[in-house]
Amino acid sequence: MRFLFFALLFFIGLSLSAQQDSLPPIKKIDSVSPIDSVATKKPRFIVPKKVEEEVEEEVISIEDYKIISYSRDTTSLDTTLTIKKEYKYNYLRKDDFEVMPFSNIGRAYNALGRTFSKNSFYPQLGARARHSNYFEVEDINYYHVPTPMTELMFKTTLEQGQLLDALLTFNISERFNASIAYKGFRSLGKFRFDQTQSGNFRTTFSYSNKKGNYNVRGHIAAQDIEAQENGGLLNREQFENDPQGDFTDRSRIDVLFANANNRILGKRYYFDHQLKLFNIKKDSSNKKPTTLAIGHEFNYETKFYDFVQDSPVDAFGQDPFLTPIEDRARLRTMFNKVSAEFSNRTLGTLTGNASLYNYDYFFNSILITDSGTIQNQLTGEEIAIGGSYFKDFGRLLLKGDINYNLTGELAGNAFNASIDYQINDNNLVTGAIHASSRMPDFNFLLYQSDYRNFNWQNTDTFQNQQSQSIRFGFDSKKIGYIEAEYSAIDNYTYFKSIATQTQLDAGQETAFVQPFQEGTTINHLRVKYTKEIKWRRWALANTVLYQDVTQDGQVINVPQLVTRNTLYFSKDIFKKAMFLQTGVTFKYFTSYNMNAYNPLLGEFYIQNREEFGGYPLLDFFINAKVRQTRIYLKAEHFNSSFSEPNFYSAPNYPYRDFVIRFGLVWNFFS
Repeated sequence: MRFLFFALLFFIGLSLSAQQDSLPPIKKIDSVSPIDSVATKKPRFIVPKKVEEEVEEEVISIEDYKIISYSRDTTSLDTTLTIKKEYKYNYLRKDDFEVMPFSNIGRAYNALGRTFSKNSFYPQLGARARHSNYFEVEDINYYHVPTPMTELMFKTTLEQGQLLDALLTFNISERFNASIAYKGFRSLGKFRFDQTQSGNFRTTFSYSNKKGNYNVRGHIAAQDIEAQENGGLLNREQFENDPQGDFTDRSRIDVLFANANNRILGKRYYFDHQLKLFNIKKDSSNKKPTTLAIGHEFNYETKFYDFVQDSPVDAFGQDPFLTPIEDRARLRTMFNKVSAEFSNRTLGTLTGNASLYNYDYFFNSILITDSGTIQNQLTGEEIAIGGSYFKDFGRLLLKGDINYNLTGELAGNAFNASIDYQINDNNLVTGAIHASSRMPDFNFLLYQSDYRNFNWQNTDTFQNQQSQSIRFGFDSKKIGYIEAEYSAIDNYTYFKSIATQTQLDAGQETAFVQPFQEGTTINHLRVKYTKEIKWRRWALANTVLYQDVTQDGQVINVPQLVTRNTLYFSKDIFKKAMFLQTGVTFKYFTSYNMNAYNPLLGEFYIQNREEFGGYPLLDFFINAKVRQTRIYLKAEHFNSSFSEPNFYSAPNYPYRDFVIRFGLVWNFFS
C-alpha cells in the first residue's frame, strides 16, 4: 500500500511541475474552463484583415484541437478522465472487453467475442494473432490544431521494458497540418523466452487550398512487431500444482522450446485527394450546397511474416526440409480508386467509384512433393466498382455502401446499409444489414514452411467465405445501450489440428494444424448490453455479452457469457486541483473450448478437447487527472495470489499473475 501511495505522489508532483511549463497562461479566465481549455494568443497563421488594426487576443479551447478519422469523422481532443479512458489505457489503446490477453504484454489476444459484419474486402496476409498492434489504413488519424499539440502515453510493462506512444502534430499554416508519431515497446515477460518488442512509426499530412475546393491527405507507416515464442508450458503441473512454491518465480517453469521468433514487418505509403468541380451556393444560409467532386485514393504496402528457429523441434513435426527454420511469407499490394461524389441538400450525398487492386503474395521457391506441386506465388489484379449513399434527414440518418468485383479471383462483393433514428433527446434506435463474400486470407490458400506439415495450396478447393448479418440497437439514457446482431456464415475457414491421440500424447498437436472450410451454415447470435448506474460520487459500470452459436461442426468456439462490472468512486480533491477516480473491475467469462495458439503460423486454431475459463479477473485502480494529465495506477489480477492457478489465455499459455503497473497520458501545448 505504501508503494501505491508514494508512486501516486511521485507522478502527481511530476505532472504539476511539468504542466506549469507546458501550458501558456490563461488570458481570459471567464471564457474558458480552467481544467480543459488552453488560452493563448491568436495563432500565428491567422493574419488580421488590416495591419493597422489592433490584434485581439483569442481564447483557444480543447475543442479547437480536431482529430479526423479515415472516414472523415471529426472529433475534438478529449482530456477528461472517465471510466472509458480506464478501459482504453492498455497496449492496444482500445477497449479490450472482448479479448483475453496473454501473460506478457504485446502478445496475441484470444477472442472472447466475435463479430462477422466487419470484414475487409480483400484477403489479408494472415498471421492474424500477431496483428493486434498493427496500424491499418483505417487506424490512422489526421489532425487540425491551432497550436502545436503533443500527446505522450507511458505505461510500465513486465520486466525490463516500457511502453511509450508519442505524438506531435502542428499546423504549418491554417490549411496544412503535419503529424509524427511513434509507438515503442519492449517487455521481457515473467516466463522464459517470452520477450516482445515493437515499433510503430506514423507520419501524416493534410492540406486544403484557400478556396476550399481541393484537399489532400496522406501518411507513411513503418511497423515492426517481434516476439520470442516458447510454445507454452512443457509441464502444466509446475503451474497448477505447486504446493512448495518452487515455481512462484515463473522464470523457473519449463517451456516447450527456447529458440524461436516470429516477426511482422510492414511499410505503407498512402494518400487520397479530392477536387470539387463546382460548388453552387446561393446564399450564406445554404449550409449544404450542391457540389460535384472527383477523388483518387492510392495505397502501396509491403509486408512480410517471418518464423525463424535455430534448430527444429518435434512440436512442429519431424524431419524438416531445411535447418535452421527460416519461413517467410511476403505480400505486396497496390490499390487505386477513383470516385465521383455528388452532394445535394435534397438528395443527400451519392458516390460512385472504380478501383484496381494489384497483389503479389509469394515465397522463395516452388515446392515439389510426391503428392503434387505447391506454387510459390499468388499474383493478379482485381477490378471492382462500388458506391455509397449518405443522407441526414434531421432525426433520421441513412448510410449505405456497395462493392462488386468485376474481374479477379480473390474478392467477391460487399453490401452495408444502416439507419439511425433519434426518437428524442434521450433515445436512439439503430439498425444495419451486412452481406459479403470474399476468399479467405492468403495463408489459408497457400503456405510454405521448412517443416513438412505446413505446406499446402487450396486455391482450387477453397471457396468464398460468405456472411450475412442483421443488427439492431437501442440507446437510452435511462435504460442503457443494448445491441443485438445475428449472423449466418457459409464456407467458414479455420485452422484445426488433425493429430491422432498417440500424437497428442507425444505433445505434437501443433505439428498437424491445417486449414479447413466448414461445408454447412453457421448461425451466430450476440447480444451486448452496457449501462452505467450513478449515485452521488459512486458509479457502477456494467457490460454484458451473450453469445449463442448453432453449428453442425464445433468450429466457432466462444464463451456463452462475458461480463465486466466496475464499481468506482470519483471526487475532486486538493481544492479541485485534482480529479480522483478509484475502484475495482470484475471480469468473468464462462468456460468454453478456448482456441489454441500456433506460433509458427501466428494463428489460433480450433481445439475441442478441454475447456478453459470460469474464473474471475479482479483489478484495482487509482486514476487521477491534473489539468491535461491523466495518471493511472493499477493492481492487475490481484485475486491470483489467493485463487487456484487455473487461469489460462489459451491451452498451455497462462494468464498473468498479480502485477502493479502505472503510467500516464499527458497532453501539452505550445
